[in-house]
Amino acid sequence: MTRELDVVVVGAGFAGLYALHKLRGLGLAVHAFEAANDVGGVWHWNRYPGARCDVESLQYSYSFDDPLQQEWVWSERYAQQDEILAYLHHVADRFALRPLIAFGKRVTSAHFDPAADRWHVHTDRGGEVTARFCIMASGSLSASRLPDVPGIETFAGQILHTGAWPRDGVDFAGKSVAVIGTGSSGVQAIPQIARSAERLVVLQRTPNFVVPARNQPLSGEKQAAWKAAYADYRAQARQVGTLYDFSQTPALSVSAEAREAEYRRRWELGGVNFVHAFSDIMTDPAANQTAADFVHARIRELVTDPKTAEMLCPRGYPLGAKRICVGSDYYETYNQPHVMLIDLQATPVTAISGDAIHMADAVLPVDVIVCATGYDALTGALAQIDIRGRHGAALSAKWADGPRNYLGLMVADFPNMFIVTGPGSPSVLVNMVVGIEQHIDWIAECIQHLTRTGASRIEPEPDAENAWVQQVNEAAAETLFVQANSWYLGANIPGKPRVFMPFVGGIGRYRAICDEVAASGYAGFQITSGD
Repeated sequence: MTRELDVVVVGAGFAGLYALHKLRGLGLAVHAFEAANDVGGVWHWNRYPGARCDVESLQYSYSFDDPLQQEWVWSERYAQQDEILAYLHHVADRFALRPLIAFGKRVTSAHFDPAADRWHVHTDRGGEVTARFCIMASGSLSASRLPDVPGIETFAGQILHTGAWPRDGVDFAGKSVAVIGTGSSGVQAIPQIARSAERLVVLQRTPNFVVPARNQPLSGEKQAAWKAAYADYRAQARQVGTLYDFSQTPALSVSAEAREAEYRRRWELGGVNFVHAFSDIMTDPAANQTAADFVHARIRELVTDPKTAEMLCPRGYPLGAKRICVGSDYYETYNQPHVMLIDLQATPVTAISGDAIHMADAVLPVDVIVCATGYDALTGALAQIDIRGRHGAALSAKWADGPRNYLGLMVADFPNMFIVTGPGSPSVLVNMVVGIEQHIDWIAECIQHLTRTGASRIEPEPDAENAWVQQVNEAAAETLFVQANSWYLGANIPGKPRVFMPFVGGIGRYRAICDEVAASGYAGFQITSGD
């Protein structure tokens, strides 16, 4: 790898690959570090049974190259992990991006040298590169975590995390398996593991709302129709993130019968579209409760054991305030005689040792523990890197009370460092690929502006950063998102500050703000001349 770069990119998933392609096209010397041995990011690591995207495949794809989006053929409505990974491999090969990536090298530190206006980047494999700009494309959901249970390291069986699944897969036949966690990955993995495991115990702390995927093969006719209208669809997506059937009707403005019919229609169609059945589901508690009640009724219909059904009914937080899950045969899985659900709030795990999980009133012998326990979202991947800015202070210290940045893109005192789909941006609340393309395009234009004007560095002004943090908080406060202990707030990580991290104002509004900042000569940023 070239030791003196214009841009260093951390990560080679959707964001890293597009950054390499875009910036190389501007004539910049750009290279990336990737901890894995190939491209793919989260889709390289998440190989657990049932892993697939909950955004429809025709949307969860790049828009920057029309021949690419016309030539690629998706097999299903919701693409499986291996198909998405194959797509990213195709992109890397089609645009000859692999020579720009150092694989098997995890970035351990990135320090800014104010005297030279360059970032010094080190990896766990040694060596150093310096770059004028540093782009953190390290992922919003890439820092997986095991549960904090005493003795977990002493377990004699196999411990797996859905976010770091063995490449060769796992054979559960004849085994007693425990799955900890019923978030998105757990909801996808549990039905698949139940198919082969001799016994499956699901340990649930908080039930999640699960809507059916209704996944199905994609017909050639539907793909052709989408591809013919891709230009219009992509333009719409840049304003809304993901194309859903957005309702303009408040839930309580129609009769109970009409509400029930609309919920049922969307339930049968499947997917996250369900959340958009009425315009005020995420802002009006009473409207939200009508949607929650509908899902509770479906759970009681689908799960034959009444006690288990009640354990699966989410309560105490609004529908959608935690990431809604999209599943296939999830609730039905609990009707199988070899599958058991345990409520961890009623019967917490006290320890793990030997070949068993110890609970307050029981001991569960198991062969395999699958941890579907999620990620240190949005900030976790950055926290694993020793990032130090203009004054030598660590980013982790600055973010000790919660992440602070401007536009979700840059941090005061950390010049020339850009963050892709991190805290303070729409990020995980929209189609990630749409958010990634917006970020990378804005970053590329910013770098071009600095190059044209002969500037050496750019960083946010503290006042602009403070104002943006306030704007993000105010936008969240207008919704029901803040009424759940979700990973959006870091609630799944012990000791992590409870701060709502994504910008909920919508990607169209966010895009307009970013474009206005750039058009005004980068208002809110301090730009230093290279003279």
